Amino acid sequence: MESIDVAAQLQAVERGEAAPYISYPPTPRWYAPVIGAWAAAFIGVFTWWRENTALFTSFLVLLIVLEGVFLRWMQQRHGALPMPGRGRPPAEIAVVWRGYFAGVLVVAALVGLVWWLAGLGFAAAAAFVLVTAGLAFYEAKYAVAAERVKARLR
Repeated sequence: MESIDVAAQLQAVERGEAAPYISYPPTPRWYAPVIGAWAAAFIGVFTWWRENTALFTSFLVLLIVLEGVFLRWMQQRHGALPMPGRGRPPAEIAVVWRGYFAGVLVVAALVGLVWWLAGLGFAAAAAFVLVTAGLAFYEAKYAVAAERVKARLR
């Protein structure tokens, strides 16, 4: 009769569940600044909101289409890797995701505050800086969390 090592089987299952979250290609260096530039452009488009509806709408649609194309590319590049908020990540990564969503709220509030106090141009600049720095920070924290998961499941 074979002996069943339940702990080893459970660890193998957990490794399989964690694989999409810890096995992914490195993020390109241009990723955070490009997303920051997109966020700044999205804010900047509001310059034309009341001045030129056609220009405002055209650029807004263009930015949304670009976002869709980018998200499709990211999902193809990363394969089964769920985007933040999807799936059940390992505990170490779930903490990073919660920080990501809290950070998004903080960045949105800060950009809104800058817009209100200093105007649209400053808000676009703040969006670029905050989104770029925030994503770079998130990517670094995610990489550390992924390494912790790998070490725990070895």
